[in-house]
Amino acid sequence: MSRRPARAEHPQSTDGTAVGDRVLTLPNLISFVRLLGVPLFLYLFLVVEADVAAIVVLAIGGTTDWVDGWIARRLGQVSRLGELLDPFADRLYILATLLAFTAREVVPWQFTAALLARELLLLGSLAVLRRHRYGPPPVHYVGKTATFLLLAAFPILLVGTASESVATAAGAIGWGLAWWGLVLYWVAGAMYVVQAARLVRSVRARSGGAAA
Repeated sequence: MSRRPARAEHPQSTDGTAVGDRVLTLPNLISFVRLLGVPLFLYLFLVVEADVAAIVVLAIGGTTDWVDGWIARRLGQVSRLGELLDPFADRLYILATLLAFTAREVVPWQFTAALLARELLLLGSLAVLRRHRYGPPPVHYVGKTATFLLLAAFPILLVGTASESVATAAGAIGWGLAWWGLVLYWVAGAMYVVQAARLVRSVRARSGGAAA
């Protein structure tokens, strides 16, 4: 049974935890630092082509994906900003990395296009929800798993291009994670679309009943 996303003004998180309005919290600070890692990675990878340093930045950004959310729940610092900032940082890492990898031919453009198409689909669903005064849908574990797989795949793929001695193994592992991540990314996207469609139908049904 899918969980209904809260109205934009609802003072609870998707798991029922109280949501605050604080901005200066440790989890939000971690998310901001993760965001700063995106332009740093792009500079290292595209401008100076310091691939080893770029791998480190990518690995840190990927492995700390769960840290801000865990700390927020642990310290009772769940906030509206944090609920938006964490998935935004994830998507920004994925999109920036994909575009950079495509520019240097680490991944084919078809793979990038498949992920970008999913993002456009999700943006359309979010626009529909916003029009009916709903916030983003709750982050599903399928989506979090897909994000984890993609963020784990990218540094491994980059290792394969930077070192010929491990290119075969890194390519096999990296692409295995990347393709599974892509599949689950689309599965999660389809789940969000179905959830949004059900909400819109329920809103229209209530509106029709009220008019009657």
